[in-house]
Amino acid sequence: MFRLLFIFFSFVLSLSALTNNEILVRANNFMKTNNKSNHFRAYNDYKNLYLRALMKGDTQLKAESLNGIVKSGTELHIDISQYRQELLQSKNKISYKVPKQKQISETTSQQKIKLQASNKLKSVTWKDNQLVLSFDDKLESKQINYFTTYDAKAKKYRYVFDVHASMLRQSQNLRKKDIDKIKLSQYNANSLRLVIEDSGKVNVHFKSELSKLIISLDSDSKSIATQSTKIAPKRLDRNKVIVIDAGHGGKDPGAVGYKGYREKVVVLQIAKNLKSILQSRGYKVFMSRDKDYFVKLSERTKLANKKNADIFISIHANAVAKKYVDKSNGIECYFLSKSRSERAKRVAAKENSADLSDMDFYGKESFLNTINSHNIVAANKLAIDLQRGMLGFLNKKYKNVHDGGVREGPFWVLVGAQMPAVLVEVGFISHPVEGSRLISSKYQKNIAIGLANGVERYFLKN
Repeated sequence: MFRLLFIFFSFVLSLSALTNNEILVRANNFMKTNNKSNHFRAYNDYKNLYLRALMKGDTQLKAESLNGIVKSGTELHIDISQYRQELLQSKNKISYKVPKQKQISETTSQQKIKLQASNKLKSVTWKDNQLVLSFDDKLESKQINYFTTYDAKAKKYRYVFDVHASMLRQSQNLRKKDIDKIKLSQYNANSLRLVIEDSGKVNVHFKSELSKLIISLDSDSKSIATQSTKIAPKRLDRNKVIVIDAGHGGKDPGAVGYKGYREKVVVLQIAKNLKSILQSRGYKVFMSRDKDYFVKLSERTKLANKKNADIFISIHANAVAKKYVDKSNGIECYFLSKSRSERAKRVAAKENSADLSDMDFYGKESFLNTINSHNIVAANKLAIDLQRGMLGFLNKKYKNVHDGGVREGPFWVLVGAQMPAVLVEVGFISHPVEGSRLISSKYQKNIAIGLANGVERYFLKN
């Protein structure tokens, strides 16, 4: 026990000894490697430096961290448009070189679009049941993001490809027998988007070969209607097991915020929506609780281990004291790590306070420093994909959705998970705007869709 405590305090002292410059040098060195995991680590270092710069009002550190966020985020294909804009604005105040990207501009009858992606789409052709997108340069797998959605109201399945590339023409609609709609367009300056929409499930398979993206499409629902000899349509089974944990519950209400609404109620509704969406996409899903009752923190990951889950997602909502409610908002994702910021400590203290029966404070802290770190990198990737999924979907429907970032933290509910585990803070229930959104069933479902998209993105890339 004394040895564990010695290791813990030695680690904390070494962490606090790191200066901003040392962290910056570490992040820059991570970016010099060809290792994607190192690039994730660099991205998180730059984000943490950015937060330090804001708190201390350090404009030079802010510019350096923004530069790193833009560089690493671009490499990882994370949406860093807000940070890029902020960096460009700060360029007028301090002497700092903004990273450049290759730009091509084209004027259409509607607007002038600046294309920043390096790959360009050359042609789109059909070959049997395969849609072939040919580009002018080799297409890397990390340039392709694929996810699916289901619109229950319209009864439409959508299969979406986001490709880090540009097209030198206006959006176009493609045609294929038995498919309702196929649309290809320039989604933003860095990505083109292909959307395949149909009233029935479509078997979609794809592969990248050198400079080509080859997509195979087979619409089971319509071909079966006309050919009785066909086999019944197969479920889109991903062969993945997911455990969803709705935070708090029962005697523990969690945070109490906007108009007295309780965290335990909001997160349970989001968790139920997420389960339904993931099941409709073919995943096997379990919940730590599906009603309003209390579950010990240690029992939640035990369930995930028992079910041999591939990932564990714990859903929570944040809150602050009344005097800070107007200034504190944003969506955040946390993964378990020995490293921890003061902000993460505060959030973790709130989430850990529900169950202090298993181990005393020093026992917990020392145990956190003995955890096996093999899942930390995978959990970091999962957290980034969930964050990106939520922000990407919510920003299409709501204004001023704030990105609180991906962070590390000592969350007891994640300890013991034998798979990548992430704690999601879906917003501040204490904030006037976010709180009013979080109690809305429509907003809860939209968060769940964003989380599901993030899950799809994670499994596609890992």
